Amino acid sequence: MAGVPGRSGRKPKPVSLKVIQGNAGKRPLNTDAPEGEPLASVPECPIWLSGIAVDMWNALAEWLVKSKILTGTDIHNLEAFCSAYKRWREAEEHYAKHGPVVPGATGGPIKNPSATVINECLKQMATYGAALGLDPASRGRFGAGSKQPEDNPFAALLKKRGAK
Repeated sequence: MAGVPGRSGRKPKPVSLKVIQGNAGKRPLNTDAPEGEPLASVPECPIWLSGIAVDMWNALAEWLVKSKILTGTDIHNLEAFCSAYKRWREAEEHYAKHGPVVPGATGGPIKNPSATVINECLKQMATYGAALGLDPASRGRFGAGSKQPEDNPFAALLKKRGAK
């Protein structure tokens, strides 16, 4: 089956990145492409986030603002990432406690539904994390994170939760 017209292939590279890396194709650049203005201060955490999602918001939002990555149009990506992170951690805790097989509705063994939640949340985190520059390839795309931050928000959060 062929891809959706106009949506198959590589994602288009932002104009700002083409300028930095060079325009190898020598095609005309879209000088009218909208660019978000990086936020100057950390946005308030949404009230519907709770627990570990709030901890993640506080850690990431500060780093993203400091790195001049977070714009007003990216806040929903941060909300979705933090929400998926919380669901992932809760599912991992359930999986660790109950194992890969749990009793089904009829009493027989079934695959732990937490495994499905874990996989879905990891995919969501990868998608939203890439949009925010939270993985090495994305940071390179944004031009952020060339120097490792002294205080890694992920390491601090995991340390706080007692992970190794």
